[in-house]
Amino acid sequence: MLHLSLLERLTRKASGYMGKMARLSRSFREEDAHPDDFWAQTYLTPGEQRIYLGMDARDREHACRVTRHLLREQKNPSPELIAAALLHDSGKSVRRYNIVERVLVGLIPNRIAHILPPIGAIGIRAAHPELGAQLIAHAGGRPRVAQLVVRHHHSVGDPEAALLHHYDEKE
Repeated sequence: MLHLSLLERLTRKASGYMGKMARLSRSFREEDAHPDDFWAQTYLTPGEQRIYLGMDARDREHACRVTRHLLREQKNPSPELIAAALLHDSGKSVRRYNIVERVLVGLIPNRIAHILPPIGAIGIRAAHPELGAQLIAHAGGRPRVAQLVVRHHHSVGDPEAALLHHYDEKE
């Protein structure tokens, strides 16, 4: 777990909200998303590639940004952490969001989504780490990748999951 001062936590929160606003501005049309699918697939097993390609293009683009940021700043991240960065939001693919849902759900912090009724888009938002881990396991993906995906919002005691959460918040 990262131990941060109050100023560092506030700066990190502000950066996270700026990232959310930038993602929101890119969330209106899937056709406007341009994920680097060929590059991303080089880090994934065949089963993981199927999960990745089943994601919305906007989520794949976000996943590529998260992964590239992680690769720029971390020396020798594990192959499983790289794959988890690419697949961390794969659970959202079990139900496509319409544009209004995508915008509204994107504004709800994860901790709030967990206390709201688990229905529709809010339910997917709250459960997407678990859903993604199930998809990965069912596709024959690496167990550690599924474990990192399920922990990417609740990373207590798992330094790699904490890194994934950190970069997800930045992008």
